[in-house]
Amino acid sequence: MVTPQSIFTLFGVYGDVQRVKILYNKKDSALIQLSDGNQAQLAMSHLNGQKVFGKVMRVTLSKHQTVALPREGLDDQLLTKDFSGSPLHRFKKPGSKNFQNIFPPSSTLHLSNVRDGVGEDDLRLLFSNSGGTVKAFKFFQDRKMALIQMTSAEEAIQTLMELHNYDMGGNHHLKVSFSKSTI
Repeated sequence: MVTPQSIFTLFGVYGDVQRVKILYNKKDSALIQLSDGNQAQLAMSHLNGQKVFGKVMRVTLSKHQTVALPREGLDDQLLTKDFSGSPLHRFKKPGSKNFQNIFPPSSTLHLSNVRDGVGEDDLRLLFSNSGGTVKAFKFFQDRKMALIQMTSAEEAIQTLMELHNYDMGGNHHLKVSFSKSTI
């Protein structure tokens, strides 16, 4: 149920993920390399103990400093991925607003980059179809941003992993993050 891409998306809320490696002999464990130690600490403090797909996540610092990439042609199960050149890093630009909007997982998600013409029903349907139950919804005045409340933080984590950067068409990719606000 979890892929290097979904781990990249979740941990990417707290830092720029460089590499992800799901362990071959222990598929419920992974190594995640972030840009720096502060980002790793932030991810650990916010995600340790959170529930994902019914299991409590344990996030600790690794003794490894980097995630090694497999030799050419050896990663036949696609368990390791290099994200160092990803355009989806949230913290590349110094002073980015994203630094001010880092919150622990909660049942309420902040949506931004909502495409013109996309309404509340469209977004409720999208989030419901990803396996969650939408409890509440609120557009911001400009209708480019919204808050959507799921049943639990676990549901919000799972929908964020699935729907962050979702292609809404017209070169609009939905941005999803955790919110400190409630509806």
